[in-house]
Amino acid sequence: MSEGEQTSQAATGREMPLYERLKADIKQRIETGEWPAHHRVPSENEMSETMNVSRMTANRALRELASEGVIVRVQGSGSFVASKKRSAPFMGVRNIADEIKERGSLHMPQVILAQTEICGHDLAEALEVEVGRPAFHSVILHHEDDLPIQLEDRFVNPSVAPDYLAQDFTKITPNAYLTSIAPISHTEQFVEAVLPQPWECKHLAIVRSEPCLLIRRRTWSSGRIVTSVRLLYPGSRYRLESSS
Repeated sequence: MSEGEQTSQAATGREMPLYERLKADIKQRIETGEWPAHHRVPSENEMSETMNVSRMTANRALRELASEGVIVRVQGSGSFVASKKRSAPFMGVRNIADEIKERGSLHMPQVILAQTEICGHDLAEALEVEVGRPAFHSVILHHEDDLPIQLEDRFVNPSVAPDYLAQDFTKITPNAYLTSIAPISHTEQFVEAVLPQPWECKHLAIVRSEPCLLIRRRTWSSGRIVTSVRLLYPGSRYRLESSS
């Protein structure tokens, strides 16, 4: 493939840009099984050397393949052939560990933060408590096999779960623990598309421009707020499903 040859005549007679030819070549390798799921895709520099294309051409091809969900770009590690996008039902409150195990994968949690904080106005309103009251705050990164798939940023009402911070969240998820001590009687949740914050990019190993799926959820038990949580998923790795 020569960089000097800017376009190629497609079977339809339409000119195909060089980056499209590169994308088609990569897709063919994936479809034939030459590059299976999780296979590392050559970097821009490697493509420049072995496929005789410019870094700009390679960058555009990889960027568009990532936006199409064909590959996954992990910051600091490279690009990899995507497995089938993980999915979960939209309705209900599922345990991320159960979802991952049902797909035959390994759930690997990492506790980023677990501490007590004082409620400002917004947090007090979210938990329906008085300003200045304590709240428990945890941030946990959930991996499916080696791939970070969910960043869980959770606040918990201590009056409902006083022993929350004493739990080992590498062995039990906050979801599993809270539902065991305070069965859910009511749920409120919203879903939106967002761009990640810098600290979220770092933990999820994604670039700042990666579209993400954000679920904001509050749950009640016996008329009291149990938790307010933000669940952030890289858009290229996850989707929600609904059927009726």
